Amino acid sequence: MPSSSLLDKAAKSKYMDLKTFGITQAMYIWVDGSGQSLRCKTRSLDKEIKEISDLPMWNFDGSSTGQAEGSNSDCFLKPVSMFNDPFRGAPNKLILCEVLSYKMEPVATNKRQTCQEVMARVKDDHPWFGIEQEYTLLDVDGHPFGWPKQGFPGPQGPYYCAVGTGNVYGREVVEAHYRACIYAGITISGTNAEVMPAQWEYQVGPCEGIKMGDHLWMSRFLLHRVCEDFGVVASFDPKPMNGDWNGAGCHCNYSTEKMRLPGGFDEINNAVEKLSKRHNYHIQAYDPQGGKDNMRRLTGLHETSSIFDFSSGIANRQASIRIPRHVGEDKCGYLEDRRPSSNCDPYTVTEAIARTTILNEEGDIALELNY
Repeated sequence: MPSSSLLDKAAKSKYMDLKTFGITQAMYIWVDGSGQSLRCKTRSLDKEIKEISDLPMWNFDGSSTGQAEGSNSDCFLKPVSMFNDPFRGAPNKLILCEVLSYKMEPVATNKRQTCQEVMARVKDDHPWFGIEQEYTLLDVDGHPFGWPKQGFPGPQGPYYCAVGTGNVYGREVVEAHYRACIYAGITISGTNAEVMPAQWEYQVGPCEGIKMGDHLWMSRFLLHRVCEDFGVVASFDPKPMNGDWNGAGCHCNYSTEKMRLPGGFDEINNAVEKLSKRHNYHIQAYDPQGGKDNMRRLTGLHETSSIFDFSSGIANRQASIRIPRHVGEDKCGYLEDRRPSSNCDPYTVTEAIARTTILNEEGDIALELNY
């Protein structure tokens, strides 16, 4: 596989410094038919873009992204959220889009519309979300970045929040991504090395309502784009390496206004009780394969709960729901749902949580998992 890191970045930079004479480059970005991967294309606009309403709808060949048949292939891109472009600089923009069919209806992997409908219904509760996005850096051959090609690094232990050569793999990517997110306007709140070498985490939030999904999807795009420049791959596979290695999650921290106010601990406990009664429904919503991807990760080992059982506890990282210790002491704050997989759709995750804990939807499902 060719590596973009072999291309001459200095040669590119002289072209990026050329004047554009009032032309704004708008990169339209969308989730493809896999529900996991992102696609993008750029158009020229003869004005500076100030508002999302300044952007026209666009179209693309949905048969090449798994979102339409070849005999009726046009899909439409509806701009919904705008960010600064850290690669081309001002005044250029990154545009997150919903995908609509030829009937102007959401395609199957457009989970944003139903999420937005739910968030509009619960807006008076002011739901805040903060997502911890874990990922693994891979070399172009699919092997974890920095690992011996014919073997393994030392066992887990010295890598979490580590510093120093031999303990940290790929910090250059992490720092570049962090700054790109800040420039873009994403609510990124932190980053750290994770338990498995070459595994990292960054946190996005707190974001209220639909912004959580918008900001997390764009942060993922930026990570893939930064990795292009360094010639490495970012994997969101929930269990990229078999054996005694941690998987990758997308823990979702969540609160309503009542939970955050003094005495809100009762509200937190009420939410946990509601979540406990719909465990299977949430498992199905928490990875794009309806729980099958998470089955490799949620084993009850490596700081996870069992996919088949609901559990909760204070400061318990082997529970489905963790209540941070300071929240237990302060008697208000938030809860952490540790079940979402690293490749989850944040729209689906946040919608499910709001439906269960605010709209009081009830009823569970039977999981159909092969194991």
